[in-house]
Amino acid sequence: MNAAARAGDNRLILALDQGTTSSRAIIFDANTRAAAVAQQEFPQHFPQSGWVEHDPEDLWRSTVETARAAVAKVGGAERIAAIGITNQRETTLVWDRRTGEAVSNAIVWQDRRTAAFCARLKEAGHEDLFTSRTGLLLDPYFSGTKIAWILDNVEGARAKAEAGDLAFGTVDSWLIWRLTGGKVHATDATNASRTLVYDIHKGDWDDELLGILGIPRSMLPEVKDSADDFGITESAILGAAIPISGVAGDQQAATVGQACFGAGMLKSTYGTGCFALLNTGDVPVRSRNRLLTTIAYRLGGKPAYALEGSIFVAGAAVQWLRDGLRLIGEAAESSALAEKADTAHRVYLVPAFTGLGAPYWDAEARGAMFGLTRASGPADFARAALESVGYQTRDLVEAMHSDWNAGGEDTVLRVDGGMVASDWAMQFLADILGAPVDRPVVAETTALGAAYLAGLRHDYYPEPEAMAAQWALERRFEPQMEAGMRDELYRGWRDAVRRTVSA
Repeated sequence: MNAAARAGDNRLILALDQGTTSSRAIIFDANTRAAAVAQQEFPQHFPQSGWVEHDPEDLWRSTVETARAAVAKVGGAERIAAIGITNQRETTLVWDRRTGEAVSNAIVWQDRRTAAFCARLKEAGHEDLFTSRTGLLLDPYFSGTKIAWILDNVEGARAKAEAGDLAFGTVDSWLIWRLTGGKVHATDATNASRTLVYDIHKGDWDDELLGILGIPRSMLPEVKDSADDFGITESAILGAAIPISGVAGDQQAATVGQACFGAGMLKSTYGTGCFALLNTGDVPVRSRNRLLTTIAYRLGGKPAYALEGSIFVAGAAVQWLRDGLRLIGEAAESSALAEKADTAHRVYLVPAFTGLGAPYWDAEARGAMFGLTRASGPADFARAALESVGYQTRDLVEAMHSDWNAGGEDTVLRVDGGMVASDWAMQFLADILGAPVDRPVVAETTALGAAYLAGLRHDYYPEPEAMAAQWALERRFEPQMEAGMRDELYRGWRDAVRRTVSA
């Protein structure tokens, strides 16, 4: 029990979790238990092949409506002590400072429209400069080239930006701006570290990188700690003026929610995509395997760094089984179908539907199935989809161990996200990794991380060491597969990837 709970404080923390396909509001009590939840999906827009957009007003409306619904369930805004925000990262918005209106749809992290621009920057020899300062690669995934695209393709945008009339933000900044009535233009260090124009070593926007991309510095938000003062909401929005005190990108928030505060701790989140972060402490490790160096969180002005591997398709492969192939009616049916597959069939799905992420970073690769025979059927497709997540995770873990082995190779992987509800998928993950997989009691780790950061700012929650002691295990999946079989299956996966990459 923490100090707030011992003191009988019945106030609550509201976490706003703005994701790629839905917005959620989760309210946590002093013991980090969920007291209320509200969720609302919103539409995706695909105007051209490889383009993914959101209507900025959908992001705002769904966030406010879920927040109001959750607040109503606990008796009103007067019970909310603070707000934490976590968000889909890299998704890019540009808006007019005077009107507060976005100049275009938001360009989503999955969007690939700037692939040719990234290729030109690489050909010009710029990638090493960007990587050395930001820890990122020149890929359409990140915000920087998206900002440049908006300035170059939205009529009048560049002139307005150069006049200081436009603001850029990732989704957290957009929500903070709106919640505070345009009084605060800010982000936190984790979100800034995903923009391609933030020097993660100096802790500041980089003028040389901004110049290469043609982005005026005046567009950028102030960068704060992850637990910091981000302004106060206008009382008319939720029914009271509430401080916004915690912000982190979704994967970093999940790292905090999983209490991965120690160097060497590893978490992986399985949602639409899969994102694994390995805490490397105060050391920003540069990857030799095309992983990302990023900021895990920043507290008291001191950043903690991480190696990150990003997989573009995890839960999206199950959605493909449901919506594309119509093999299942609900995502939860995938495990039962996969169990029916003949284990002698070696069918591999390489789910490069929008390219391959780490450690391959092949924007032009496209999905492929290998090993199909006349006997192959729906069960093999389901099994291959679930197994692809395990194989891709092993790709990341092996790359991480190659880059940074200070903590040894006795990996324990903490997992969260929608897919971890599948015991079958988690057991295969443990088997193919040859390492334990820990599923926590509190499944909503992303929202919990945002709430913890907000509560930490007000001494409502304990310091990280004490918070880590409260982390609770729901189930550990131990590897059961023989090492020889594990390696044989993984060799088949690596061969399938080799046949899929575009180069």
